[in-house]
Amino acid sequence: MKTLALVILVLFASLAQLLAQPSAQSDPKTAAFGWVDTNGAVLNRVNRNIWTWAETGLEETKSSEELQNLLKANGFTVEAGVAGMPTAFVASYGTGKPVIGILAEYDALPGLSQDSSPERTNRAGATAGHGCGHSVFGTASSGAAIAVKQALASGAIKGTVKLFGTPAEETGIGKTYMLREGLFKDVDTILAWHAGDLTAAAWDYSKAMISVKFKFEGLASHASVSPHQGKSALDAVELMSVGVNFMREHVKEDTRIHYVITNGGGQPNVVPPSAEVWYYLRANKHSDVEEYFVWLTEIARAAAAMSRTRLIETRIDADMHEVLPNRTLVEVIQKNLELVGAPKFDDRERAFARATQKDLKPMPALALSERVEPLPATPPRQGTHSTDVGDLTWHFPVGQFTAATYSYGAPGHSWQIVACTGTSIGEKGMMVAAKTLAGAAIDLYRSPELIQRAREDLKKTMADQKYTTLIPEGQRAPKTIR
Repeated sequence: MKTLALVILVLFASLAQLLAQPSAQSDPKTAAFGWVDTNGAVLNRVNRNIWTWAETGLEETKSSEELQNLLKANGFTVEAGVAGMPTAFVASYGTGKPVIGILAEYDALPGLSQDSSPERTNRAGATAGHGCGHSVFGTASSGAAIAVKQALASGAIKGTVKLFGTPAEETGIGKTYMLREGLFKDVDTILAWHAGDLTAAAWDYSKAMISVKFKFEGLASHASVSPHQGKSALDAVELMSVGVNFMREHVKEDTRIHYVITNGGGQPNVVPPSAEVWYYLRANKHSDVEEYFVWLTEIARAAAAMSRTRLIETRIDADMHEVLPNRTLVEVIQKNLELVGAPKFDDRERAFARATQKDLKPMPALALSERVEPLPATPPRQGTHSTDVGDLTWHFPVGQFTAATYSYGAPGHSWQIVACTGTSIGEKGMMVAAKTLAGAAIDLYRSPELIQRAREDLKKTMADQKYTTLIPEGQRAPKTIR
């Protein structure tokens, strides 16, 4: 009898303990993470498709459609072709507040044809590649939004999740024009991530950047028979580049100026009647970009005068502000990174990554990073990259992080990144990112006070700043970039 009573007592105690803990069904993170794990093969397939297509900015037709179809199949309402960009979209699920946005990117880079090989090997039929890891970026973000949807559908949390499909990040176009069109206006906070060689919350600034094209018009003539009757637009481009190279000596050390000649003429024996040069101008502060842009334009006009040509167009396609990091959201992300854990790689993956590093000097100490980096207590660091996420951070609380998806120390926009992103290395980081985004979003739904704190952080950061843009008022997104 005593034994039976003891057994009953133990059973009741165990039942009470189970009831006191949230079940897998009632815990929204368990449901969200479970969806990601169960659908890993689906997400891998989506990544491989986008990686294979490798479509550049504003041309991501298949990639955008792939993500839209995935979201539609999982109950999202999708608005396609927004802000005048056929490959931009917004996918929504849920009702009411809070509204949490998740960003997705999916454009590739030109000139980075690379197979999923540890050797530098062009992929047949490819002219571009995901040298910034955007194939896993867009896939993980879409997977995270669907994972959040599981928790919303169960009633465990309330609100709306929006997945923003933002094209042409590499040229700073997608988010900027979507912002100008008011597509983010009802969002309370935004979460994003990026492929990287570390798994870490993003506690850093980026650089502000303007993307501008200068087009010159001259007069064609036979370069040998009648050179005196021609006016070379290419001369204007080259004179401008000389002037800008002298300008470099007198700008702040954080400034970066780089360019490509997009049109230099047809053939040598025809004086080029038209020419165009495309500049990226960066600095730590947008105010400096504004100042240097005036100088850049003055040099362009002077080059036209020296070559007796005309500067017929100064086209600003993109103007990106520096990222303003948000401490509250970074801390929420850090907590979820530590909960999910960094990706863990096997010996085969480490060997693959190590083989891609053989030309790096010095050879990195690690093949792949497999830890979550600690969150610094110091002020934000200054990064050297630029992103159109920056413009959003001037209007909304935005939290970001990186997950390890490629070999440690790989240069940005490199064949090494393309190679790893098309393998299980990139996809393991992708799974970590999807869970971390979902977990951070769920924390914000469950604790609206965190959103309010994030808003207060942004308010303090913007106290002495005002958002301005060099993009002309009323200008719509360009139809093409190249």
